[in-house]
Amino acid sequence: MLHALTVRNYTLIESLDLELEAGLTCITGETGAGKSIVLDALGLSLGNRADAKTIRKGAERLEVCAVFDLSDCPDAAHWLRERELDSDNECQLRRTVTADGRSRAWINGQSATMSDLKAIGDMLVDLHGQHEHHSLLKRQTQELLLDEFGGHRALARSVTEQFRTWQHAQHELAELQAASQERADRLQLLNYQLTELDELDLQPGEIEQLEQTQRLLAHADETAAGLNEVLAILNGDDNGDIIAALRQAQSTLAALKALGSRSKDCVELLENARIQLEEARREIVHLHDGIERDPERLESIETRLSDAFQQARKHRVKSEELPALREQLNAEVEALNRSDESVVELERHVQTLLEDWQDNAAKLTKARKKAAASLTKKVASQLGVLGMQNCELSVDFNALGAPSAHGAEQIEFLVSTNPGATPDSLAKVASGGELSRISLAIQVITAGEGTTPTIIFDEVDVGIGGATADAVGDLLQSLGARCQVICVTHLPQVAARGTQQLRASKSTTDASTNAALERLDGDQRVEEIGRMLGTRTLTETTLRHAREMLEAAGTL
Repeated sequence: MLHALTVRNYTLIESLDLELEAGLTCITGETGAGKSIVLDALGLSLGNRADAKTIRKGAERLEVCAVFDLSDCPDAAHWLRERELDSDNECQLRRTVTADGRSRAWINGQSATMSDLKAIGDMLVDLHGQHEHHSLLKRQTQELLLDEFGGHRALARSVTEQFRTWQHAQHELAELQAASQERADRLQLLNYQLTELDELDLQPGEIEQLEQTQRLLAHADETAAGLNEVLAILNGDDNGDIIAALRQAQSTLAALKALGSRSKDCVELLENARIQLEEARREIVHLHDGIERDPERLESIETRLSDAFQQARKHRVKSEELPALREQLNAEVEALNRSDESVVELERHVQTLLEDWQDNAAKLTKARKKAAASLTKKVASQLGVLGMQNCELSVDFNALGAPSAHGAEQIEFLVSTNPGATPDSLAKVASGGELSRISLAIQVITAGEGTTPTIIFDEVDVGIGGATADAVGDLLQSLGARCQVICVTHLPQVAARGTQQLRASKSTTDASTNAALERLDGDQRVEEIGRMLGTRTLTETTLRHAREMLEAAGTL
């Protein structure tokens, strides 16, 4: 339950420190006194949208802090423990907004996001606004109320998530199927290109070998002539044998005894030169003997090189890159073939997702119908108390022809206000006053069945009076016995039943206007109830009537 609320610099509130009790708390006051401002401030701590315009004039920032006792809210306590935000079975929600529009939030002293603040806020407080009956006309609101009343919101969320997963898979499948013709065209082209590359069957490094062999074959005569010339020089055909001359020079130098050991290095150098020249001559002879004159092989090699160059130009790559290109195209073909397999697999997956959704949607439909039977029965009972004995609420289940995020059917609340009348939508049948009472009955029933520990009604009793107002007071008082109820009201019949009554007021000076909220006790409550009874002056009769109302409610 909401234990304490602190507000600083919010619109007309300069400073407010409020302690709240269990049971029914009624907030009263003159029209325009700011009864709902406190609830708006509380809404900020619960994650509602912030606006710098709500900062009190002259202040730099506003601050709201709400403290909740989690004794009767295990879901919120579990949520906090999971995120390591728990603190002695208490939850403190704090929010600040600065003049430049920046907003910050804390949960039990730790910085928090707005989504987290709203998530925990939804578990702690259920707020029913004074215009709630307008939202009741929306089918989405009706569906939400029914799911909350039946306690199957988790199942409804599961159905929504399953639908979105199925829908995403459906889109993915549609894209794959739409691309099937494009894949077929691409496969045809790739297979044609691969046939050509397979026929060529060019191996890595083959181009370099082919070009080298082609050069040798194409210049065989020229190469042989050059090698012959070199051998002639080495063999000394014209000027004597160079190697023999080196051997003679080596021998002569070694015989010069007068040089002693100084000729040794020169002899070794000449020896090395002779050895290298002999080795070079052997290698040149080998090269000369290996020269091949084969015009047919040359033609074959040049044809293969031409084919390779032609394929390279076609694919806009270098000829030596053709083997790698072949591997790349093969990999793409395999991937495209796998895509066809993926379509089949995805079709099976989509079907499985659809069946899972259908199973849960059927469970949700069954749960909703059971909840609808109970809800309409309880609402009928409450409507009788509110003076609408002939009003009957029913829930229409319109089966949908395709899966949806909301389940297998569309929910709509129907009502008939006269015996024998055909039920129709709320907007078409109910008048403004009737809609207010129907809305109140539904809200009280659904709120009473929920798990939220604090329920707030902000002037939901507008347009109600007389005996019906008395019945509304009874409803809210009985609800307050089960959970904490905070009600902004203008009805003395409701206010008299509050276990706690707070009065909103405004004070104005030349410099500013300030809204305040004070707790009323004893005679103060009698006077406030007397004022709410509507007399211009508080007479003894009015005060006696007010006291009787409080005593009858057991709240004085």
